[in-house]
Amino acid sequence: MNIQDLGVSEELSEALKKQQIEKAFPVQEQVIPKMLAGENVAAIAPTGTGKTLAYLLPALMQIDAADQSPQAVVLAPTYELAMQIARTAQELTQAAGLPIRTAGLVGGANTARQIERLKKKKPQLITGSAGRLIELAQKGKLRLHDVSLLVLDEFDRLFDAQNMEHTAAFVQMLRKARGERPISYALFSATAPKKALEQADFLDHPALIRVEAAPEDLARIEHYAMVVPFRDKIQRVRKLTRRLGVKRGLVFTNRVFDTYKTLEHLRYDGLRVTALTGKENKQLRRKAVADLEKGAATLLLSTDLAARGLDIRDVDTVFNLDLPEDAKTYLHRAGRTGRAGKKGRVVTLADPKEAGKLTKLQKALSLDFKPLKPSPRH
Repeated sequence: MNIQDLGVSEELSEALKKQQIEKAFPVQEQVIPKMLAGENVAAIAPTGTGKTLAYLLPALMQIDAADQSPQAVVLAPTYELAMQIARTAQELTQAAGLPIRTAGLVGGANTARQIERLKKKKPQLITGSAGRLIELAQKGKLRLHDVSLLVLDEFDRLFDAQNMEHTAAFVQMLRKARGERPISYALFSATAPKKALEQADFLDHPALIRVEAAPEDLARIEHYAMVVPFRDKIQRVRKLTRRLGVKRGLVFTNRVFDTYKTLEHLRYDGLRVTALTGKENKQLRRKAVADLEKGAATLLLSTDLAARGLDIRDVDTVFNLDLPEDAKTYLHRAGRTGRAGKKGRVVTLADPKEAGKLTKLQKALSLDFKPLKPSPRH
């Protein structure tokens, strides 16, 4: 089904055509009509299957361009994801020629500059972190009275122990500002534990939409595993990067310390690498992603926390330098490649002592990890 057949406006449909996007993904087919009808939804779909457009398209269509107040808010759990969504929304409105203003407002950024931006730009769609939006609203700089749509992206993270308090506080603040007027809620994630779904009920019991990965989606990603001594893992990444001809890859570690140690080793070996962790400031984190996107770096090293929800185009390879903690984490990592119909590969490196954990992971995922043998030259 084409996106325009779902009720998407001609302006937005034509803007997507310029990006060679015409056919709707399954999650878009189910979500867009419901959101346009004002229904509350909780959508669970694999990464790289068009969830961002599934909510941005109906959100933009419901904004009154003549009203200069915020009308839709998207909450995200990380700086990178929030700003990524904000950029996507801005690019979409510009390509469609829509007089709709957008803004990304996240913690860690200069508050005074954000207040000035709100005053001058008067954004109608805001993407950000709950803590910063609460702060701006309490200062009287962000008016929530006309916000009729709240989107929670990666809602399982927004409902975890670290974020739940701020998420709930923002929802309460929004409801108070709206009074008796209705609010529509839309929740999205690639995975959602039972606890997160139960917590979602406080948002007026959204209808659950679950989209499984299509066979062709799974076939686009090749899953490999290699048993290699722990001390040799970093060197194996170096050799495989060159042997496989990796053009744009991600390397996942479980600890920030290991990320920096790997970065140092790979740079010493002559690879162009950069790192993304929660310890850097926003400018360095933005530069790390930009370096990978523009080809200044071949590999981006990251922990799961920092990379959650990132949509970096044309990532051809994901390396699991450290085994993921569980099947859910593996899927999030794997979802960074093979996006939007393109092919990708995931290479998992396991120490001989981790062979049992690797087998359990394979069974939990119902995947057949292909063996990846060392090159005879090495």
